[in-house]
Amino acid sequence: MKKILLLAAVALTLASCQSKTDKNVNTVSAETDSAAIASKADSAKAEAVRRVDGPVLTFETSNYYFGKIEKGEKVSYSFKFRNTGKMPLIIKEAIATCGCTVPEVPKEPIKPGQAGELNVVFNSAGKTGRQDKIVSVRSNALNSAIELHLTGEIKE
Repeated sequence: MKKILLLAAVALTLASCQSKTDKNVNTVSAETDSAAIASKADSAKAEAVRRVDGPVLTFETSNYYFGKIEKGEKVSYSFKFRNTGKMPLIIKEAIATCGCTVPEVPKEPIKPGQAGELNVVFNSAGKTGRQDKIVSVRSNALNSAIELHLTGEIKE
């Protein structure tokens, strides 16, 4: 009988500890959820400001026609652009469709209203016929994904 009473007392004690722990966990969880919601709200406000006042990447042209060239010639062109937004523009990367085209991005941020250049060199060695080389530009601008084209024809 003593064993049963002792076992019942231990079970009640554990049960009462368990419910207190659950309440503490729920309180901590609610506090964590509130902090996460506040953080998301702050992020949403910052994103809304960036959407309105963020940088805008504006190229003078997105296509350069280099004409007809001899096989093995190199073509260089500077795509001119301007930051027409209200925050500094950072060009994160420019990726060409193949190794024959090499883009060079500015390393410094472009302030609002300032201009810059993205230099591209195309090596026609081993190429013939019509060509359309694409450079994908990624930045922190509102229009963050832009494609630039170098097009022309390579004579044999």
